[in-house]
Amino acid sequence: MNAFDEPEGINPRGTVLVAAGRGETADAYQRFGRRIAADGYRVRILPDVTADLAESFAEAGKLLVDDGLPAPRVVVGSDTGALFARTLAARGAPGLDGLVLAGLPVQRAPAGINLLSWDAELDARTGCPAHRGVLTSSLFSALIPTELVGLIGDVTVPTLGLHGADDPISPLDQAAPAYPGDVTVINGGKHDVLNDLSHRTVAATVVIFLERLRNGAAIIR
Repeated sequence: MNAFDEPEGINPRGTVLVAAGRGETADAYQRFGRRIAADGYRVRILPDVTADLAESFAEAGKLLVDDGLPAPRVVVGSDTGALFARTLAARGAPGLDGLVLAGLPVQRAPAGINLLSWDAELDARTGCPAHRGVLTSSLFSALIPTELVGLIGDVTVPTLGLHGADDPISPLDQAAPAYPGDVTVINGGKHDVLNDLSHRTVAATVVIFLERLRNGAAIIR
């Protein structure tokens, strides 16, 4: 698990737990983690949560009730990381104050079948050269675990949904019903919307959500 803390001399404003999706290492979220931490939030990054779901749920559960990590405590996830985060909320995980869900996947093919070649997969995921450099060809070899499929409702914590308007892996019209509430659409965004060309705008949107949550305001839409 990778960790980023708030700048020295600044009181921490909350905690962000990042749940990486299928095949993603913590390296995919270094830039995101540093940026969120720079705004005063403690960031903890769990690599590919689907590699061992039971262990990932246990680790997330421990972090969400860790007295050393300040509230509000928000789980951020992309692709199967978003499904993982949504499942935590549906299970009523103690200590969970909010969610940021990005690029929720849709099940469009039989288990075990990769939908795209690797070059096409890269193009579908992001147009950001820096992010493309940290992705590996094992990315979508993993399946969507059945434990993460189907839990659409029963999420009562404040939620920020983010989805790329041009996501070919999880088309917006198919994915939108899976979000527990409205979704903020990123114009021109591809599947890895947290790390796509608009990553600065998306990170700023996440920080605004965190600040509003910290101050007790309603979710932005």
